[in-house]
Amino acid sequence: MSVNSQPTSQQQQTGRTAAYDSAFLRACRREPVPHTPVWFMRQAGRSLPEYRKVREGTAMLDSCMRPDLVTEITLQPVRRHGVDAAIFFSDIVVPLKAIGIDLDIKPGVGPVIERPIRSRADLDQLRPLTPDDVKYVTEAMGMLVGELGSTPLIGFAGAPFTLASYLVEGGPSRNHEHTKALMYGDPELWAELLDRLADITAAFLTVQIEAGASAVQLFDSWVGALAPADYRRSVMPASVKVFDAVAGLGVPRIHFGVGTGELLPLLGEAGADVVGVDWRVPLDEAHRRVGPGTALQGNLDPAVLFAPRAAVEAATDEVLEAARGLDGHIFNLGHGVLPDTDPEALTRLVAYVHERTQR
Repeated sequence: MSVNSQPTSQQQQTGRTAAYDSAFLRACRREPVPHTPVWFMRQAGRSLPEYRKVREGTAMLDSCMRPDLVTEITLQPVRRHGVDAAIFFSDIVVPLKAIGIDLDIKPGVGPVIERPIRSRADLDQLRPLTPDDVKYVTEAMGMLVGELGSTPLIGFAGAPFTLASYLVEGGPSRNHEHTKALMYGDPELWAELLDRLADITAAFLTVQIEAGASAVQLFDSWVGALAPADYRRSVMPASVKVFDAVAGLGVPRIHFGVGTGELLPLLGEAGADVVGVDWRVPLDEAHRRVGPGTALQGNLDPAVLFAPRAAVEAATDEVLEAARGLDGHIFNLGHGVLPDTDPEALTRLVAYVHERTQR
């Protein structure tokens, strides 16, 4: 089923029908919208005092496995900012934890893997993901669809390359030296690693869609570290496999990475309906690189929100002007909301975009 098809009975049962004609989903399908829709990556998170209060004393991974907490945190930015879509509160390493990978998210560091994958024997850690592994995701999604009504819910997952970079490095990395050494030095092992991660990622996205997600986003946070030729040869097949696996489920697919200006044509070619653009490439140039037939998402620099209101509005106008005439634009930041962002700046930004783009 294409993203232009009408909702199926299954979608009606999961609550997607109510959100089908929302500005966000219409923009994903490159249809006319009443205003440019807005949501923010990391909109549910540390920038909100209510988030910090409800998360107090609860570890990140634990909070991702509590449906009541996931529901409340996901809803917080919708209530406060009036955004056009909610994004499911979780973390890209949740499916890895769910299949038994020994990892933790350490405050101030990020995901840390106890036993990095460096050899073929280490691949045994990666078994298939089943819906029973993530029952808490299904439960939380069901609760959220009931609460959100006509507001779409975005599911997400980490892309195979980004998950592989954590698994191979053992944690966050600036240069990805172990990851690239494996990719260049043992291409067969690398391909098998990414293929297994593609299956896990596709299964995780499928669970979210079947539970009621109206769209899904694949985060390839670190893929900007690669040259286009390396991406096409060593990474793109796994991303294509993920997008192909959920293509028949009838929801828009968004592809996003940071520092991916040189990869934009390939990100679109991998199979997404929407390509997310960071702040380094203007949207009109991004459209030229990606080509027609794909909506774009982005792309205000998150740091701009620390500037005075007039400067934020001026920068926003530049984004909107670059997006003028695109057949499908979702306003977002060029990366996630920074932790110290003033929540009021986000609320004002949503209202400003809606006002400036009212049709």
